[in-house]
Amino acid sequence: MSITTADLRRLLPHRYPFLLVDAVVACEPGVRLVARKVVTHDEPFFAGDLVRDPVMPDMLVLESMAQAGGVLLMAEADDPTRKVVYFASLDAVQWHGDVRPGDELRLEVVVTKRRATLRKVRAEARVADMLVCEGELAAVLADR
Repeated sequence: MSITTADLRRLLPHRYPFLLVDAVVACEPGVRLVARKVVTHDEPFFAGDLVRDPVMPDMLVLESMAQAGGVLLMAEADDPTRKVVYFASLDAVQWHGDVRPGDELRLEVVVTKRRATLRKVRAEARVADMLVCEGELAAVLADR
């Protein structure tokens, strides 16, 4: 399944500067999604004169993983305009490295459990071949 930038805007409620997924590389609805986020010097979280060693905040790396999971869940909906994704939980989250301007985050989410409207996913964020964050996330796909 192909997901364009316009589709991302339709599937997620987030907008700049809170949209942390730039493109979807691969998607198998209900199974797996690979997305990317290019981190630039212009990101709002790098703003200010005191930032000498800019590092993307860890929670925003985790948020980008959650947004990729949201896209995966919305991609399986028959009519995404009638659905909303509610983040439910995160577990076993570990950070392994920093994300800096110029890096490209590769976000991969895989569904590990399905129960009614609940989905659990295993999510990873990588820069090149280095794992920078991983964890288990859960969300509910509900009617609006």
